[in-house]
Amino acid sequence: MKILVLNSGSSSLKYQLLDMETEKVLAKGNYERIGIGGSFVTHKVGKEKYTYEKDVKNHEEAISFVMEQFTDKEHGVISSLDEINAIGHRVVHGGEKFNKSVIITEEVKNTIRDCIELAPLHNPAALTGIEACEKVMPGKPNVAVFDTAFHQTIPEERYIYPIPYEYYEKYRIRKYGFHGTSHKYVSRRIAEILGKPVEDLKIINCHLGQGASLCAIEGGKSVDTSMGFTPLAGIAMGTRSGDLDPSVVTYLMKKENLTPDEMENILNKKSGLLGISGLSADNRDLLASIEKQDEHSKRAKMAMETYCYIIAQYIAKYAVAMNGVDVITFAGGVGERGPDERKMICDHLGFMGVELDEEANKVKAEEKQISSSNSKIAVWIVPTEEELMIARDTAALI
Repeated sequence: MKILVLNSGSSSLKYQLLDMETEKVLAKGNYERIGIGGSFVTHKVGKEKYTYEKDVKNHEEAISFVMEQFTDKEHGVISSLDEINAIGHRVVHGGEKFNKSVIITEEVKNTIRDCIELAPLHNPAALTGIEACEKVMPGKPNVAVFDTAFHQTIPEERYIYPIPYEYYEKYRIRKYGFHGTSHKYVSRRIAEILGKPVEDLKIINCHLGQGASLCAIEGGKSVDTSMGFTPLAGIAMGTRSGDLDPSVVTYLMKKENLTPDEMENILNKKSGLLGISGLSADNRDLLASIEKQDEHSKRAKMAMETYCYIIAQYIAKYAVAMNGVDVITFAGGVGERGPDERKMICDHLGFMGVELDEEANKVKAEEKQISSSNSKIAVWIVPTEEELMIARDTAALI
């Protein structure tokens, strides 16, 4: 069985074609600048990389061109599109309607549309990708895999906000959580590594990248997560503020005469590590500044210390949520490739019995235990495989 996995952005298309018998990636790539001129695709087959400058007006044309690469005589990986059994789509928001992945129908598409207000940047793009596939590959089953679905097991007393209940009833304002596909994959994978049923484990997964969230996973189910009504909540991120006193928002809006859209832009795109440091949203830039002791280093250090402190706070909070923790996992670009960040976070957790093996912690993007033999809680790096999780859910459904 061969599954095509798509992650559609407003002007981009990330894709992987997987053979599910071996779970091997046959080909993958990223189409950029779709519909805005200067379109190009980077297509990879094994270690070979091909770049094509091919202007396309929409996702339908982009997908058609990618299909040509899959069946190309020289570097193709399948002989015919008939070999593709189904398409799995990453969909950010499924609201309260979906607690698992589903085969896409008109009703499913309508529900994704209903959630556009909750994910205005992501859900329209997902719909575009779905409808493009329906045209390019008619009759092939399409599956929606929702970022929010994994978190539908969070108890109501943890997802409800302490504001008038009528706003939940009218607008469904509540914690939804995101990165669910990553949190689900990592929790299953660490259970395999440890040789234990996921139902027997209490896991705190730290998915750390430009967007970042933590998840408390007990018995294989999400019981709390840091992102909330939107992906803006939780820990400080590259450009996102994360949690803060709500009065900061209204105070700034009054003082600076800001519209809601302007305030939202500040919180989403000008805050977090970038906001504190005034230098960059990229951890690597901040760490380089700290090492060089340049004119930005003081604020860069403050940004990194704030970031790691908040993450450690959330880890402690989720140990409370589960009345204990067996394993802490790091995933995502920073989680997998950031030994400095992992050390700074774990240094705050000595009171819980967390102790790093500093030599083991030097690795990047490898499945590896990085806690010492004396640590009371195991700490692991588990590189996330969201596309594989989407492909598994898709294969299971069809």
